[in-house]
Amino acid sequence: MYSYTEFDDAFLSERNAQFRAQVERRIDGSLTEDEFKPLRLMNGLYLQLHAYMLRVAIPYGTLNGTQMHKLADIADKWDKGYGHFTTRQNIQYNWPQLRDVPDMLDALAEVNMHAIQTSGNTIRNVTADHFAGAAADEIADPRPVAELIRQWSTDHPEFQFLPRKFKVAVSGAAHDRAVIKAHDIGLQIVEQDGVLGFQVIIGGGLGRTPMIGKVLYDFVASQDLLPTLEAIVSVYNLLGRRDNKYKARIKITVHENGIEDIRARVDERYALIRPQFSGVDQQMLARIEADFAKPTFKTAPLDAYTQAYDNDPIFRSWADTNLSDHHAPGYAIVSISLKAHGATPGDASSVQMRVMADLAAAYGHDELRISHEQNVILPHVHRSDLPALHATLKEVKLATANIGLISDIIACPGMDYCALATARSIPIAQEIATRFDELKLEHEVGPLKIKISGCINACGHHHVGHIGILGLDRAGVENYQITLGGDGTQDATLGERAGPGFSADEIIPAVERLVRGYLDLRSEPAETFLQTYRRLGLAPFKAALYPEARANAA
Repeated sequence: MYSYTEFDDAFLSERNAQFRAQVERRIDGSLTEDEFKPLRLMNGLYLQLHAYMLRVAIPYGTLNGTQMHKLADIADKWDKGYGHFTTRQNIQYNWPQLRDVPDMLDALAEVNMHAIQTSGNTIRNVTADHFAGAAADEIADPRPVAELIRQWSTDHPEFQFLPRKFKVAVSGAAHDRAVIKAHDIGLQIVEQDGVLGFQVIIGGGLGRTPMIGKVLYDFVASQDLLPTLEAIVSVYNLLGRRDNKYKARIKITVHENGIEDIRARVDERYALIRPQFSGVDQQMLARIEADFAKPTFKTAPLDAYTQAYDNDPIFRSWADTNLSDHHAPGYAIVSISLKAHGATPGDASSVQMRVMADLAAAYGHDELRISHEQNVILPHVHRSDLPALHATLKEVKLATANIGLISDIIACPGMDYCALATARSIPIAQEIATRFDELKLEHEVGPLKIKISGCINACGHHHVGHIGILGLDRAGVENYQITLGGDGTQDATLGERAGPGFSADEIIPAVERLVRGYLDLRSEPAETFLQTYRRLGLAPFKAALYPEARANAA
């Protein structure tokens, strides 16, 4: 993983000292809250429903054990003993005191971490495939270029006050695990005539006007990527709307002007600025790539794994759901679920963080990843070590065998924490998970992604959930709308709204009817919920969801 240079250390030290002085001025009253707001947002500090919230960047979701230990220490010392991992591969602390935030930032700096550009109308944390560097279907590791983009975008003088926040995601595998088509810019590593480059997708995004991104360029060579990105963001910065924040994202800019017009503008800007890129960025990329060399993989007998798999049904269930194929023989990618039934999706206690850090050091080449699905990944674990690893996970309630199943729910913080939310998300996720655990149905149901948002801003990615749930306020009452058929992979699709919403008391039975309807509708057990929906369309699912409408029609 990337190692900070002297420049990085000095930059971060100066930035933290600057913010410490700003906090002191806010506390002594020299700065009003309105004056302080843009300053704190530049450093990832929000004022939420009940307290301040600090959002810490985990660039492209990559951590080592020392960094995870530091996140646990911060949770204990300055928060309530836990952290919340987000869909942007960040971690949030929900209860810091303002006076403590500078100390938190200094503690993060000790392990090469920060909270810069985790908020504000700027280029946010660059995200990537959480299986990067390990996946069997990977063309190339996307993290080096994600790090290059991070360095290019951090404190970029032209892009600190964009029309709206701007998000970039990079995927290096055949299967898109980074939801690149729902980003302002999505980058897919592709190969053309034996040369690696990037398909560039722009104008994706969720929120109140969800859109799937459009291909701007089918192939951009590596040496041309950074000037291409600069041209895109420059055009957006000039053309994007500032008269209406709800129409300010690049997806609206692309929609209003058309992809051909945007491409012509980007081409023109690119031609102007390309000579300024002398190749220094490629020299930087080469140095960065050296930091992402693959670990030295071991060879060992698989007897322990085979014995555990054959004789321990609990281990076998976990292995079947939580392990993914690795490119190295004998290895597996381990997904650690932060979705124990009834737990808050994405939350991890300081104890759990330390255990995951220690497991990474002992068995995983000291690497961890955070997924946009709010789980933690150990990307390189030899199968011979899996029984011991699983036993330790069980001790701290991290061995839930549900990755990709109905209880592996993405959920935003909702009205329990967020000042923007109009409905609760966390209790709905907890109740769905608990209900299907009681029914013992989720393994029979198979792959099914539920995503829940507590407001129209769609931080829970509900638009691309197989079942999406959007919580809204209807005359002071929480109302939950359901969308069906969404998909966040390379076949990205926005879900269709099923019909009228449900109250908080009605939404869990509604989801149960929907899932039981699917079990009746599927052609065979191997046909997933999404495959069945795509085969049959909305009508039979709507009939299962609203049986009273069918009864009234009869």
